[in-house]
Amino acid sequence: MAEDFDADAMIKRFRERAEGVKRRNLPPVAGDERRHFLEQAQLDFQDFAMIGDATATLTDGVLQLAIDLRPPEPG
Repeated sequence: MAEDFDADAMIKRFRERAEGVKRRNLPPVAGDERRHFLEQAQLDFQDFAMIGDATATLTDGVLQLAIDLRPPEPG
Protein backbone atom coordinates (compact mmCIF):
# COMPACT_ATOMS: atom_id res chain seq x y z
CA MET A 1 0.00 0.00 0.00
CA ALA A 2 2.77 2.48 0.89
CA GLU A 3 4.24 2.40 -2.61
CA ASP A 4 1.03 3.69 -4.22
CA PHE A 5 -0.09 5.96 -1.36
CA ASP A 6 -0.31 9.66 -2.25
CA ALA A 7 0.01 11.69 0.96
CA ASP A 8 -0.49 15.00 -0.87
CA ALA A 9 -3.79 13.75 -2.30
CA MET A 10 -4.89 12.69 1.19
CA ILE A 11 -4.07 16.13 2.57
CA LYS A 12 -6.00 17.73 -0.30
CA ARG A 13 -9.04 15.61 0.58
CA PHE A 14 -8.87 16.84 4.18
CA ARG A 15 -8.73 20.45 2.97
CA GLU A 16 -11.83 19.75 0.89
CA ARG A 17 -13.56 18.17 3.89
CA ALA A 18 -12.81 21.26 6.00
CA GLU A 19 -14.39 23.43 3.32
CA GLY A 20 -17.36 21.06 3.17
CA VAL A 21 -17.95 21.49 6.89
CA LYS A 22 -18.01 25.27 6.44
CA ARG A 23 -20.66 24.89 3.73
CA ARG A 24 -22.68 22.30 5.66
CA ASN A 25 -26.32 23.27 6.05
CA LEU A 26 -27.79 23.39 9.52
CA PRO A 27 -30.53 20.77 9.82
CA PRO A 28 -33.87 21.77 11.34
CA VAL A 29 -32.90 21.07 14.94
CA ALA A 30 -33.22 23.15 18.08
CA GLY A 31 -32.03 23.21 21.66
CA ASP A 32 -29.45 20.68 22.76
CA GLU A 33 -29.42 18.95 19.37
CA ARG A 34 -28.57 22.22 17.64
CA ARG A 35 -25.79 22.97 20.13
CA HIS A 36 -24.37 19.47 19.69
CA PHE A 37 -24.50 19.76 15.89
CA LEU A 38 -22.66 23.11 15.95
CA GLU A 39 -20.04 21.83 18.40
CA GLN A 40 -19.43 18.76 16.25
CA ALA A 41 -19.17 20.88 13.10
CA GLN A 42 -16.53 23.05 14.80
CA LEU A 43 -14.52 20.00 15.86
CA ASP A 44 -14.84 18.44 12.39
CA PHE A 45 -13.62 21.65 10.77
CA GLN A 46 -10.73 21.99 13.22
CA ASP A 47 -9.59 18.39 12.72
CA PHE A 48 -9.92 18.42 8.93
CA ALA A 49 -8.23 21.84 8.64
CA MET A 50 -5.30 20.78 10.82
CA ILE A 51 -4.61 17.71 8.72
CA GLY A 52 -5.19 19.81 5.60
CA ASP A 53 -2.36 22.09 6.75
CA ALA A 54 0.01 19.22 7.52
CA THR A 55 3.25 18.42 5.81
CA ALA A 56 3.44 14.71 5.07
CA THR A 57 6.44 12.44 4.75
CA LEU A 58 6.35 8.74 3.98
CA THR A 59 9.51 6.95 5.02
CA ASP A 60 9.87 3.17 4.98
CA GLY A 61 6.10 2.76 5.02
CA VAL A 62 5.59 5.13 7.96
CA LEU A 63 3.41 8.18 7.33
CA GLN A 64 4.31 11.21 9.43
CA LEU A 65 2.22 14.35 9.52
CA ALA A 66 3.86 17.52 10.81
CA ILE A 67 1.43 20.19 11.96
CA ASP A 68 2.82 23.50 13.22
CA LEU A 69 0.58 24.57 16.10
CA ARG A 70 2.69 27.56 17.09
CA PRO A 71 0.98 30.95 16.88
CA PRO A 72 2.03 33.06 13.91
CA GLU A 73 4.95 35.38 14.52
CA PRO A 74 4.03 39.05 14.76
CA GLY A 75 4.86 41.30 11.87
